[in-house]
Amino acid sequence: MERRMSVATHWGSFVAVVDSGRLVRIEPRGDDPAPSPIGPGMVTAADDSARVLRPAVRKGWLHGLPRARDTARGADAFVEVSWDDAITLVSDELRRVRSQHGDSAVFGGSYGWASAGAFHNAQGQLHRFLSLGGGYTDSRNTYSTAALEVILPHVIGGHPWSYQSRMPMWDEIAGNCELVVAFGGLALKNSQINPGGLARHQTSNLQRRCREAGVRFVNVSPIRSDVASFLDAEWLPVIPNTDTAAMLGIAHTMLVNGWHDEDFLRRCCVGFDRFASYILGELDGIPKDATWAARITGISRDTLTDLARRLTTQRSLIMVNYAVQRADHGEQPIWMSVVLAAMAGSMGRPGCGWGAGYATMDATGVAPGRPSVATIPPVFNPVSDFIPVARIADTLLHPGKTIDYDGQRLTLPELRLVYWCGGNPFHHHQDLHRLTRAWQSPDTVVVHEAWWNTTAKFADIVLPVATSLERDDFAAGFSDPHLVAMPKVREPEGESRTDHHIFATLAARLGYEQGFTQSRSEIEWVRHLYEQTRAELGDVAALPSFDDFWRSSTAELPALTGPFPGSFEALRSDPQRFPLATPSGRIEVFSEEIDSFGYDDCAGHPTWFEPVEWLQADLADRFPLHLISNQPASRLHSQYDNGGHSLSSKIRGREPATLNPSDAASRGIENGMIVRLYNDRGSCLAGAVLSDDVMPGVVQLSTGAWWDPVHPGLSGTLDRHGNPNVLTADRPCSRLSQGPSALSALVDVEVYADLPPGVLAFTPPDLEH
Repeated sequence: MERRMSVATHWGSFVAVVDSGRLVRIEPRGDDPAPSPIGPGMVTAADDSARVLRPAVRKGWLHGLPRARDTARGADAFVEVSWDDAITLVSDELRRVRSQHGDSAVFGGSYGWASAGAFHNAQGQLHRFLSLGGGYTDSRNTYSTAALEVILPHVIGGHPWSYQSRMPMWDEIAGNCELVVAFGGLALKNSQINPGGLARHQTSNLQRRCREAGVRFVNVSPIRSDVASFLDAEWLPVIPNTDTAAMLGIAHTMLVNGWHDEDFLRRCCVGFDRFASYILGELDGIPKDATWAARITGISRDTLTDLARRLTTQRSLIMVNYAVQRADHGEQPIWMSVVLAAMAGSMGRPGCGWGAGYATMDATGVAPGRPSVATIPPVFNPVSDFIPVARIADTLLHPGKTIDYDGQRLTLPELRLVYWCGGNPFHHHQDLHRLTRAWQSPDTVVVHEAWWNTTAKFADIVLPVATSLERDDFAAGFSDPHLVAMPKVREPEGESRTDHHIFATLAARLGYEQGFTQSRSEIEWVRHLYEQTRAELGDVAALPSFDDFWRSSTAELPALTGPFPGSFEALRSDPQRFPLATPSGRIEVFSEEIDSFGYDDCAGHPTWFEPVEWLQADLADRFPLHLISNQPASRLHSQYDNGGHSLSSKIRGREPATLNPSDAASRGIENGMIVRLYNDRGSCLAGAVLSDDVMPGVVQLSTGAWWDPVHPGLSGTLDRHGNPNVLTADRPCSRLSQGPSALSALVDVEVYADLPPGVLAFTPPDLEH
């Protein structure tokens, strides 16, 4: 007999159809106007051959010492062991590393999205477990927005993510704005996801309302389809990594024509005079005018001049997407976009001004926030050491090295044990061959995984974990005003256990089970967190009892209405009464604090720095295509690359790579061919797609294909499957943020003339019993 059960994921809420304990299919909820196709594709991955079924230990680690710098990691066979033996190995190794090398030698940064759920958050469980055991070295910021997270508190003040509630929502844009200029585009494919969960997708409909209200859109991006076709956007193809130069050229035009908002700049900003000297060329003899910008960006002088006029004569909104800051000097386009909005005259006016990350996830621009929801309680981490999130390979390769970070000097710790849970570093990190070399450094790598992906294959101890379909929880998405029940749909595959169960067992072995579990079972924790949320909200939300919620599957939270700290509208109205949380209390066009750091790659005001790799670099003579490794449409990062939807997007089993027809023709490439993308860092195979949506000189290859090296552990080996991070540089965007610069990479593409090797990304390693 079929049962229908609620399912919540980062890409939406669904209904699972289960028959006699077997997952039959996953269907969209009837009230979701734009359901993601990723959900139904989860069915094929639930029990596919890539599942990790039993605890497994790398053969060389199990039988060989010393364990550090064992170059077999990633290429070795595994030995399946009992859970009791696995728990003994992990607990003994944690004791050994802590006693011999100190608590900071344990790395628990474990960055990644994990899966939706208020209680079964993998990193939350891991960090609680490691903190109770003595502490761990953590990571800071995110691969998605590291440059943004560091620069914005200097420029507009507040928490790094506070801008989400301070920028216009889509309904405000529809009612008040006339012109939206989107640097980096507004790709709808990204809005199918939301951290923590999502009840209904709203971004597409809200964007349509803006267009129906007469809002005009301009897409400043190398890719035409970075804006939905129904927006009828004007496309300005821009040379990748030159957004800052384009904005400077527009700003110069505003300034010399007297179009800029002098009143707002005088009352609500600080340091504009010093920035004006820079764009006028008084400091270096180079005016940053539209002619200068046109040579750099590929956008004509007349187009930039006209855009400056339109931005200052219409009610306008400048949007900047996350992609533009994942590049060399990625702080600059974020900072410059704020300054440009301040100059344009619409900053702090309803539905206008400035915003970031629209359509990057469904919540952005949909709602300014919701009341907080209880999650597994964190425990203070007694270890103060941390690393910027994208500097993991540097830390493993160069312990003791000192680096700059946001005005601080950090010493990279020596990491002897890496504990990874709910993430995939061999997806999101750059220069995977360098990461492979770094990954041989620690004594031990412990990984919780549901599937034999690359991270599991590069571990020493792999503990099989239940998926979100195999445990009880509830979802509370970022800014999403809904709670969604997540009852267990199916039993865990093989000998899989939840992360919480594994950590509770380890905590018992290490002597702090009571502190970790607080004597609650998993379902008791889920009930407790829900009832705690219900009690804290009281009459504000009037949530149903847990039992009623569990039966009905959803509960609604009220949207926050503000006013929110750091409001630009309040700043415009009275900067003395409503100052920002910056040193000056105003928008910092020039930052004395950043200037005092003395960084040669991040000055005291927005500045054009030539990228290391871009289409006008000398390196372009050898590698004449700029690689755009953007987010995929068929999965969330690397999650469910083995799911039905992602697999259906492959070309002869490989990730699709899109080229402009002119670039393809000069290389003899036709649709559907297997091609090789390459540079000095590595090479990968992909399936060719030809489209004039991609500007000439650019090749687009999405992230997230499970890395599939022909010779694992051998630096430079060919990737069979199409992971772009074999090609991207592991280079910080600046000394300020130390963020990743994945979108600053030059490559070339050629027809792969040999017989392509078979894809083994979803094939488990050799397993011994």
